[in-house]
Amino acid sequence: AKYWAPVDQYIGGIEHAVLHLLYARFFHKLMRDEGLLTNDEPFKNLLTQGMVLKDGSKMSKSKGNTVDPQQLIEKYGADTVRLFILFAAPPDQSLEWNDEGVDGASRFLKRLWKLVALHVTTQQAGSVALNIDGLSAEQKDIRRKLHETIAKVTDDVGRRHTFNTAIAAVMELMNDLTKFKDDSEQGVAVMREAVEGIVLLLSPIVPHVTQQLWNDLGHDELLADVSWPQCDDSALARDEIELVVQVNGKLRSKINVAADAPNDAIEAVALADEKIVSNIEGKTVRKVIVVPGRLVNIVAN
Repeated sequence: AKYWAPVDQYIGGIEHAVLHLLYARFFHKLMRDEGLLTNDEPFKNLLTQGMVLKDGSKMSKSKGNTVDPQQLIEKYGADTVRLFILFAAPPDQSLEWNDEGVDGASRFLKRLWKLVALHVTTQQAGSVALNIDGLSAEQKDIRRKLHETIAKVTDDVGRRHTFNTAIAAVMELMNDLTKFKDDSEQGVAVMREAVEGIVLLLSPIVPHVTQQLWNDLGHDELLADVSWPQCDDSALARDEIELVVQVNGKLRSKINVAADAPNDAIEAVALADEKIVSNIEGKTVRKVIVVPGRLVNIVAN
């Protein structure tokens, strides 16, 4: 009992909150008082999932509003249905069943398949190892987006259990990759890292599709045996940052400056911006306030 308790994660419906959880805590504390256990609570984490609704009501045979997922599984596949269920709502909220949502999940997986197939075709011409120190600005942007996504999905899935936001983050990354047109050796290398990252991040959600894509990318091992992708903190660093520029507290423009630019250089860029020049024309600049990494506020009258 000491080895198995406490349970790492308890997942149960709201109907369990009064009876099962109450009994579990009662018996756990009884065994603790008897010296059989050393911890106070039976579960480390609790997730109370929402209900699946149809037309605003909880599904039930008596109401005749149930949906047989097998029909959709036969039409779209289990991965597509699973993707829809996890993306439609946070796990602790109710989910309104919508067949159109399943169709949307199917389109997303087709886009993923096409993206991987396009990359496989491109890399057949030859690929080299990723050279982190020799990347262009656009290549760095894609790699930063990848590792931001890895960090977010890792937290969403592992700690918060918000699979819907994890999937949304991967979708955003895919949108960026679709626009990324770089057939250079390092461009292909960056794309490969990103595509493999997406496949790994989605593997717990759509295991069958991602296993096939993983094999298409030239890997023989099972995805279940592959380590979860790790965020490279060095990839998150930015050469340039965007700052908001205000005049008397009101947003007037945005500027891009070097991430390590000193305050006086930031002030100079802000004051030289065309929109700012027109806004302060005929006024006297009394003060320029620089909030590092966030904004510049120009006080003028």
